[in-house]
Amino acid sequence: MSRAQANLLLLAVALIWGSAFVAQAKGMAGVGPLGFTGIRFLLGTTIIAPLAWREWRQLSVRQARPAAADALAIGALGVLLMLGAAFQQIGIISTTVTNAGFLTALYVPLVPLLGWLLLRTPAHWSVWPTSIGCLVGTWLLSGAQGFDLVVGDLWVMASSVFWALHVIYVGRISGRLHAPFLIACGQFLVCGTASLLWALLAETITLSGVAQAALPIAYAGLVSVGIGYTTQVVAQRYAQPADAAVILSAETVFAAMFGFLLMGDRLTANGIAGCALILVCIIVVQIAPLTAAGRQALAGRRAQRQEN
Repeated sequence: MSRAQANLLLLAVALIWGSAFVAQAKGMAGVGPLGFTGIRFLLGTTIIAPLAWREWRQLSVRQARPAAADALAIGALGVLLMLGAAFQQIGIISTTVTNAGFLTALYVPLVPLLGWLLLRTPAHWSVWPTSIGCLVGTWLLSGAQGFDLVVGDLWVMASSVFWALHVIYVGRISGRLHAPFLIACGQFLVCGTASLLWALLAETITLSGVAQAALPIAYAGLVSVGIGYTTQVVAQRYAQPADAAVILSAETVFAAMFGFLLMGDRLTANGIAGCALILVCIIVVQIAPLTAAGRQALAGRRAQRQEN
């Protein structure tokens, strides 16, 4: 898979995640945030399980089953996924969707920063201005209004750290194991089980509440988790984490679009400007490295002709 194809897949993931905001908002009417997170990720596990089993058998034939360290790495991804999803969902209870959308976008500049601090991974220069641009665009999209921090804001800010770490490490682990469905299924299982156990301790889950939230849970589990997060694992084998973070931030644009179509939300002039800025940043982060690579290739060909 080429870098451009991987980026297109990540853009599709952003579309799916953006549409899932509607389901997440409606699903909270029937169940708590931890219950919603647990059920939808376990539902996503059942969808991916047959593909993961097939991949496991293929690895067994090649005698290339994941080692214990690989299983621990997949489990760690599941924990990061659970913390990111649960913290965000908890935060939405006591803050506004506007605040949550803006603060979640903090993971975009955090990805290159944490990648450099933790892994010493260099990022293309275009990642830094486009990360800031995505943050500014999300601020404009949220209404460009100041807000006072409340407890919910702190929960969402904490979730952005775990989202950033997940984006960083999912690319490394999927690139090493070459088993995207197994990785996806494993992290979903850990995330869903941990969230549901947490919910049983902290929330009241009833059959009537689950039935009330059945359609939002089904969409969030089958589409957002089963398709979206699995596609993320596949695509990030071929995309840089910092680039992936910028592209995935387009979910804010798609969330606004689906909010307009399905929930009657309206964009202000600032919101339209924010959408445009995010889209420009996505295009720049894809084209700039290709342009640099093209110049290097051209310089190499000229040098070779001069030697000949």
